[in-house]
This record gives sequence, structure tokens and C-alpha cells, in this order.
Amino acid sequence: MTCGLYPGLSLLLLCLLYSSEGTCPSMCLCVSDTVSCSSSGLTKLPMLLPTFSVTLDLSHNHLSWLYPGSFNRMARLENLRIAHNQLSTLSPGVFQNASGLRHLDLSSNKLQVVEQHYFQGLWRLEELFLFNNKIAQVEAGTLIGLSSLKKVYFSLNQITHFPFFSIHDHSHPFLTMLDLSSNRLTRLPWEDVKALPRLVQRGLYLHNNSLICDCSMYSVFWHWDLRGYDSMKNFVDAHTCTIYGDPRASIRFLRYNRFFHNCTVEKAVMQPVTVLLSNVLVSEGEGVRLDCQTSLNSSDLSFTWLSPSKGYITQASINDTLISLFSNGTLEIQATKVNDSGLYVCTAVDIKQGLNATREVNVTVLLPAVEPFNTGYTTLLGCVVTTVLILVYLYLTPCRCSWCKQPKPPVNPIATYNPSTLTSVFSPSTTDQHKTHTNRHVAFMEPMISEDGTEWTQES
Repeated sequence: MTCGLYPGLSLLLLCLLYSSEGTCPSMCLCVSDTVSCSSSGLTKLPMLLPTFSVTLDLSHNHLSWLYPGSFNRMARLENLRIAHNQLSTLSPGVFQNASGLRHLDLSSNKLQVVEQHYFQGLWRLEELFLFNNKIAQVEAGTLIGLSSLKKVYFSLNQITHFPFFSIHDHSHPFLTMLDLSSNRLTRLPWEDVKALPRLVQRGLYLHNNSLICDCSMYSVFWHWDLRGYDSMKNFVDAHTCTIYGDPRASIRFLRYNRFFHNCTVEKAVMQPVTVLLSNVLVSEGEGVRLDCQTSLNSSDLSFTWLSPSKGYITQASINDTLISLFSNGTLEIQATKVNDSGLYVCTAVDIKQGLNATREVNVTVLLPAVEPFNTGYTTLLGCVVTTVLILVYLYLTPCRCSWCKQPKPPVNPIATYNPSTLTSVFSPSTTDQHKTHTNRHVAFMEPMISEDGTEWTQES
């Protein structure tokens, strides 16, 4: 009813609502969910920015100040570029309610101190660009809470100290790039640097600084160079240090390391360089040998096995006569048990080169198959069956057909009993009768009449 009474007022409200949510500022270019106000001569942030924006580009302007909550109405904002402006500080709450930010570019401004409150609440932030400012100090809590951070760039500044101790595996599990190159770092807390997560160390860039040559510095870079980190390979000539802090006595220590010959470099063992996995099936009670073939070719290796049931196994720790560890790393278990099943991990260590490699073997111990019959009963049953078959063969006529019956021998004359005339398969006689019965196993004889008139039959 209100719309019917005041159509002009309703239209005005709709226009204001549309302009606040969907109108593109005149100095900007809006395409889909991207708003570009780059190189527009802005001295302050436009009041009404489209709330649907995912990407907002404010680079190459003259912005010197951002008011608190500048982007709190842009709930979908993920990419914010404010590079090449005149920002020297950030007010508290600038990024309030902008927790969806993933990429924030503040490079090429005039920031001098990165304060702890600058990036509070940006827990989804993945990339932070702060290079080419005038930053001399980074407060200890600056990166705390940025748990999704992957890459952060502090290069081309004036940083003399950095809070390495604030970066841990649990606080920054995804951080793989920390660029501190081209600053004014002289002495670093090397113990804190060595305690950084391995992914952070791999992506830590420290070239083009004013580092003072010492053994602690050289030890860290020596290990990184040994591991082939890109920060070492790609900037070999840019890694320099000054002898006794004298800028005129600068050396490229990755190429000329004679200055560090008196340093004792700790031969720290690297992370595994190769992992080989295989599967082994064995029956319970049988023996098994697990080899430790790796990518290391050195003849001076030490081996350690980690077993699922016995823990760590070395040549010095073996106290089981059924387990042997050979000099080539082969592990022998003479009589396996079911609880020996699991993953066996062998680590081969080259102490001189500071390298190691790992071999993994998945062992499955199977129970022996259960016999369906007892061996004794099986043997007895076999004997009974064999006996029955022999008796059947002996006492049953093998041929019952009428045309294959053997003719009866003549009754007259009655022959007298003469053992020499009897033939059998066991007799060495070479007569034709013997040849006829060559394939017989048992000789079947007709009844004979003895001299006293009694009937006699030869036993088989």
C-alpha cells in the first residue's frame, strides 16, 4: 500500500539500494566479479564499492590512508591489490570483517613498521606481498594467526631483524616461501633459523643482505646448498658476506669458501632423499631376509631398522639370536611370527656426506594352512583302501564273459605232482608259457590232485 501511495519514494529507495550493491563507481571498471580502479588518480577509497566483488584492484593511485572497516561490506572479497600507493601505516581494523581475503598486495608503498594488528583476522590469507616498501621492523606477532599463509614477500626493504621464532609447524603448516632478500640483515639468530620447519627453510631467501661472515652462517648455507635448495642454486653469486663487517671485504662464500676452512661444519643428516617400498609375504615359522637397497652408493654406510614389534634394530642393539643384521643392511628373521607383520623401515646413513635414504618393506606373516585330515588317519585310510583293492583283485574273477573263459585242462591222464613243472611269474623259465604270463602280477593255478588223491592248490 505504501508503494501505491508513494511510487516516487519507492523508486528512489530501490535506486539507492541498487546503487549501494551493484553500481560500479565512475572511475572504475567492473567486469563480472572483478572491480578495477587502477591508475584512476584516487586519493581516497570510493565510498560505494560493489559488494559482489571478488577481486578489487586499487593499485597505482595516491591512497595514503584507509579508514577502519574499509572493506567490511565486501563479504566475497578474496583478492585485494593496493600496490604502488602512498600508504605509510594501516589503521587498526582496516581489514575488519574481510576474513575471506586470500591474496593481499601492499607492495611498493611507504610502510615503515609492520605492526602486530595489521593482519588480524585474516586467517584465510595465503599470499602477502610487502616488498619494495621502507620496512625497517617487523613486530613479533605480525604473522601470528595467519594459519593459511603460503607465501610472504618482504624483499627490497630495510629490515635488520626478523622474528623467526614465531614460525612453527603448528602455526604455519603451509608456509613454503619467506622472501627476506635485499634487506639489511647482518647477524641472524641461526639457531632459530635452523629450527624453522623444513618447508620454510627450503623457501627462505636471504641473498643480497649484509651478513657478517661466521661459521654459524656458513654451516646453515652449506647444508642448504648440499640439499639443492632453489634459493641456493638460483642465486649463487648473490649470496655474499662481509669479513669482520667491512663492506669493502665482501666475498661470494658459495663460490670461494677458503675463509671457512677452519670452521667445524656439523654433518647434520638430511631428510630422506629416496623411499623404496616393497611387499613381502611369508608363512609363520619361515625365515625372511629384508634388504636395504637404497640410492646411496657409498661403502661407508650405517643402517638402522625400525620394526613394528621390536622397535629400532641396530647391530649394537640386537639381543635376539633369531635376528641378524648384516653389514650391507640386510635384516634376517630366522623364524617369523604373526606379530612380526607390519611396516619395516630401513635408514641408510652416509655420515661423511650428511645424506640418508630410506627403504620401506611391508611384511605380512601368514598362518600355515590347516590340513583337512590328520596325517596319521590319512595314512591308515590309504592302507585300508590299498588292501581292499588287492583283495578284490585277488579273489574276484577279472573277466566274467562267456567267450573269454579259459578251457579246462584235460582230466586224463592225471599228472603226478612235480614242483618243477609248476610255472609262475617268479620263475626264471623261458618257456612259452612263461611268456604268456609275463604281464601277470599273480599266477592263478588250477587245482591239482596229489598222489594220495587229495586236492592241492598252490598259494599265491
